[in-house]
Amino acid sequence: MTVDELPVAWRLPAQDVKAGWRALWWTVGPDGELAVMLVQRRYLSRDTYPRGWIGWRPETPFDAELVITSGQEQRRIPVEGIGMRPSHLALLPGSRFLLASGRTHRDAEGAWQKNAVVYSPEGRPEGALCLGDDIPALVTDRSGGIWTAYGDEGIYGGHPESASGLAGWNTRGVATWAPKGRLPDLPLEGCTAATEGEWVWLVWYSPMGAFLTRITPSTGEVASYRSPVKVPDGFAVRGTRVVLTSRDHYKRWTTVTRAELVGDECVAIGQERVRVPGRVVMRCGQGRDGTLWLRAGRTWLRIDA
Repeated sequence: MTVDELPVAWRLPAQDVKAGWRALWWTVGPDGELAVMLVQRRYLSRDTYPRGWIGWRPETPFDAELVITSGQEQRRIPVEGIGMRPSHLALLPGSRFLLASGRTHRDAEGAWQKNAVVYSPEGRPEGALCLGDDIPALVTDRSGGIWTAYGDEGIYGGHPESASGLAGWNTRGVATWAPKGRLPDLPLEGCTAATEGEWVWLVWYSPMGAFLTRITPSTGEVASYRSPVKVPDGFAVRGTRVVLTSRDHYKRWTTVTRAELVGDECVAIGQERVRVPGRVVMRCGQGRDGTLWLRAGRTWLRIDA
């Protein structure tokens, strides 16, 4: 399969690249709108690792521009004076949005520092909160709930919510959901996240393998399925149909696995290696209502379950 067979959802325009804009954090909203945060090259330096867009490091404070595209419509929102180095962008109800850093630390008094900021539709800060430590995956649901999966440094780092591996939050920074022993194993690392209607899915792995955990926010109910892919970096589900991706890190290839939910397992029914138009790195996939959005360099593709 080639990139020509995958629909292109959006590509950073050449004139933006020429003007010095770099596409950094991104997300897909519950209504299928793609949001990408652009930062000027003059604010950025590059770490030696990781490679790709995720290795750009902004010098704080910095200004940015949030681009939201839906169909043929596009909005651009200036965001000034960002004082953190974000890892995640997420959309919230009422045209608000969230920027979150993946890490937090204790202050001099021992309290965990705030590592996320809620912004107004006009791009102004409304409030700050702490979402735990070491967050490789984050997604928001239709009601504005925030869902996080943690890495090993957070799980074993002392933060109470991070220690459970998965968590749910509201925009005031109050934890609203925890696994409470209902997972098949203790998570070791979060992989990716998705939503399907009102359900939230968090994908993670442990020494037992990778799992797809479905959470019902209104009741807190949990169902987990064993993943057919060892470490998926993209996931989407529609009914019982599932699509997962596993990248060739910093290559122009990804493996697309199609599967079905059967009992308490997700059973693979087909697999293809796909060439994509840009290099794929960490945080390259997010699922919304049966569509997996895949970032490949400056291009975003859609893969339907």
